Amino acid sequence: MEDPRPLGQMLDDWTPATVPPRDLVLSGRLVRAEPLTPAHATDLFAQWQGHDWLWDYMPVGPFADADAYGAWIASVQGDPAVLFLALCDVQTGRALGVASYLNIVPGNGSIEVGNICFSPALQGSPAATEAMVLMMGWAFANGYRRYEWKCNALNLPSRRAAQRLGFGYEGVFVRHMVVKGRNRDTAWFAIPDDRWGPLKAAYDRWLSPANFDEEGRQITRLSALTAPLRAADPALDLD
Repeated sequence: MEDPRPLGQMLDDWTPATVPPRDLVLSGRLVRAEPLTPAHATDLFAQWQGHDWLWDYMPVGPFADADAYGAWIASVQGDPAVLFLALCDVQTGRALGVASYLNIVPGNGSIEVGNICFSPALQGSPAATEAMVLMMGWAFANGYRRYEWKCNALNLPSRRAAQRLGFGYEGVFVRHMVVKGRNRDTAWFAIPDDRWGPLKAAYDRWLSPANFDEEGRQITRLSALTAPLRAADPALDLD
């Protein structure tokens, strides 16, 4: 007989997840994620300069100069609700992009990756993918059950990036926010913790040097490896 009042699964061994430490550093073969500080402003502003379109879907920016960007960094450094990370090239040490943890709810085991702003030099590179994998890996290793990605529903490159990484599409929140005086409908994506193991295997296979030819071109697409593990976004035709 069907239970007339079904309840969710009882989590007998559940304990809240770990809050990301303010001094968190994540190191990979290509990229290092470290706490964003005003000292990164010069490198990052040089990467942003001439590419104001990078800020089209961001809640802030563009910035007039490196000092203005550094001042903004200083203003968010102490915000306990978000941890901004500079994404630095391992070989040169230069910061090439930014991402953050936000909407951090340890009691529910839920955390979001967002405020992603990759310079043109980082976009589409193995280092960009490695940065996302490092951040995701830390979250699942520290007790999170749900890893979220949200973006402006009009931001098709971000939606494609989420799908390529294996995030499952969950729908659009209509009239979700007002950003820079404009309406924002928000597309929601997430990865549950039970999908992390298979996705990690796909990431490792894709990031392996053996997956790239002598000219650095991928042999197997990451989207092909993650396709069986994600719920497709109907707004896109990635494959």
